[in-house]
Amino acid sequence: MPRYDYDLITIGAGSGGVRASRLAASLGKRVAIVENSRTGGTCVMRGCVPKKLLVYGAHFAEDFQDSRGYGWSPDSPDSFPAHHWPALIGNKDKELDRLEGIYHRILRESGAAEIKGTGKLLDAHTVDVDGKALTAETILIATGGWPSMPKIPGIEHVITSNEALDLPELPASMVIVGGGYIAVEFAGIFNAFGVKVTEIIRAGNILRGFDEDVRVTLAEEMEKKGVHIRRECVVRSIEKTDGRYSLRLAHGDILETGLVMYATGRAPNTAGLGLTEAGVVLTGKGAIRVDGYSRTSVANIYAIGDVTDRMALTPVAIAEAMALVRTLYHDDPTAMTYENIPSAVFSQPPVAGVGLTEAQAREQGPVDVYISRFTPLKHTLSGSDEKSMMKMIVDKATGKVVGCHMVGMDAAEIIQGMAVALKAGATKAQFDATIGIHPTAAEEFVTMREPRPEHGAE
Repeated sequence: MPRYDYDLITIGAGSGGVRASRLAASLGKRVAIVENSRTGGTCVMRGCVPKKLLVYGAHFAEDFQDSRGYGWSPDSPDSFPAHHWPALIGNKDKELDRLEGIYHRILRESGAAEIKGTGKLLDAHTVDVDGKALTAETILIATGGWPSMPKIPGIEHVITSNEALDLPELPASMVIVGGGYIAVEFAGIFNAFGVKVTEIIRAGNILRGFDEDVRVTLAEEMEKKGVHIRRECVVRSIEKTDGRYSLRLAHGDILETGLVMYATGRAPNTAGLGLTEAGVVLTGKGAIRVDGYSRTSVANIYAIGDVTDRMALTPVAIAEAMALVRTLYHDDPTAMTYENIPSAVFSQPPVAGVGLTEAQAREQGPVDVYISRFTPLKHTLSGSDEKSMMKMIVDKATGKVVGCHMVGMDAAEIIQGMAVALKAGATKAQFDATIGIHPTAAEEFVTMREPRPEHGAE
């Protein structure tokens, strides 16, 4: 008789948990995956996928207007198609149902058992699922993150990105509190659908941690599109009256709006899991502390993804899952490397980058900075004044490209290719020797010849 019920129990059926569970099960391991919500996790059900679908929908507003410059003429000024928000939400939900069905199928076909319920550690080898104790040789925590909000009066009246994806109707006006990628993405979405959006940020600019030229460029473009960004601003309290919301700001100002959304960060989803009681050490932020192989302070308990607060990106969680399976079941200890991981913000216009920001690169030594700002070819006829910005950072000593950043159409698609180049250690000379595809925006990365004058560096 086996000593344990399972070889592996995974708590959390998001992207990382599902990948680790199905890979382990496909090797013949006895695997159970525990989830108290929808299979697919934040990315598929409450994040990347539904958000990107709404971004696609939002872009049609500008596309219809841009089409005039290309000879498309509506029968009347108001005859472009009207948007029906509930139809978009309904179609989005159908797609999520389809994707969840695929996750159920791949887990079933791999041989992993899905257990619906809330998992909690009883000890290093035992998981309680709604009153039923299950044992495993190895336990994996992959419970992701959850929106975090400040404790201010009236915070119970606000929504988060979770609820924003399921709004039954759009308000006439909206305040979004936060300056990170979730905030700027939803600001772009709702603004494009005709909502009057005000974004409130504590800092002097949006997207803290991103390259400074990216931050400045995106803020300018968002404001040109109609998003009102209130900088160095703090909300003290929120009141709800007659279906509207009144925000009292730090300097005494009162702001009235139809809806309030908070996107002030996400916290590791560790509460109520029994981690501390089982001996699992947490960081000061409540994340699970792990080593390079995703092992916690308890030898047979591992953790991957956002719950570890290393790098909160879906592809990273999936890569951590694959590294973990190699470590556990292939006798091949594999540690993740977090250098040159590309990321994107599906703002309007979108942002993407890979490698070091200019500030990070300068901390390591002298650099050359190449930058290009231009009007995309599409907008030479569309009438839009949207600009693109592309930036390359080169280590002076080695000639290696250490950072590529972009604001503009197709930024994420273009930076994905740049990520391969940086992973391979490409030099500026190799970029220069590469022939561009003309006419494209991407060719700017291989045609920037003169570095920005040093006195222009920030």
